[in-house]
Amino acid sequence: MRSGDSETTGDDMGTWDVGPFDNDTAADFRGAWDDAPAGERAEKVRTALVTTVESGDYLDADEACEAVAAAALIAELLPEGAVLPGEERPYPPRESLPDLIGLRALAVRALDRVVAEGSELRELWDESGGEEWLAGIAALRTALAAAR
Repeated sequence: MRSGDSETTGDDMGTWDVGPFDNDTAADFRGAWDDAPAGERAEKVRTALVTTVESGDYLDADEACEAVAAAALIAELLPEGAVLPGEERPYPPRESLPDLIGLRALAVRALDRVVAEGSELRELWDESGGEEWLAGIAALRTALAAAR
């Protein structure tokens, strides 16, 4: 899948670009995160990351999409202000953002799982020319790993 393509992959996962929120599952995750009470947001992110890290031999594409979105939310809050591929925050949250910086290491582990063998999302991107997507995941991982 190339940037700008409007395709559907996997289990009706509409994907329109390579950014971390550029598919239906990730956009829904972000929307639910924005709509959640401030006190529940950090747990939503942590749960998405833990689910991915603990997925075992097979990682479902939807779970992987949520983990990528969760990692991107953390990166957005880094003091260095990570620039995400193809992303501009479409609207501000209605409540203050939680401190997610302590979840960086977990996010890195989740991203490693997303691109590893047995990841349905990685397989879907591999089948459709996902070099740009993979580069975006690598950039996101680098931003999270390098943050102080």
